[in-house]
Amino acid sequence: MATKAPFNPGFRLSAADVAVLLVGAAGSLLLSRMDVALGLAVAFIVAHFFLFCNVLRMARALELAWASLFVLLSASTVLNDFPSWSQTFLAMLCFTILFAIRQTRKVSYHGVFWQRINPNLPRWWELQRRTNADDQETVAGDN
Repeated sequence: MATKAPFNPGFRLSAADVAVLLVGAAGSLLLSRMDVALGLAVAFIVAHFFLFCNVLRMARALELAWASLFVLLSASTVLNDFPSWSQTFLAMLCFTILFAIRQTRKVSYHGVFWQRINPNLPRWWELQRRTNADDQETVAGDN
């Protein structure tokens, strides 16, 4: 997939990210006063938002797969009391580890420690940029 974004791998943190973390933490604390498990679920989701978006820079498809699994398991926990919240959290931690391993093995990995994990990233990024430029020239020439 070609990209126009500047080459800026590694950890990132924006004001919007900090706002989401603060609102999520406050929401988690308030919700935990009513139901500890639901408060923990919100904290769990917010922590994964931070991990996936800022630390690992997870691919969208993996983020959505993780979120779908969490929704299915947590809905079952709320509606059927099965699995338990502890089992749901444990299962999701296992999925987190699997997805993190999958993400860091991609040729496009650009999260933390990318220099050590994926030292060929700059070469891959440049190829994507060139491919995008070639595609744009082809489209412009067709008009």
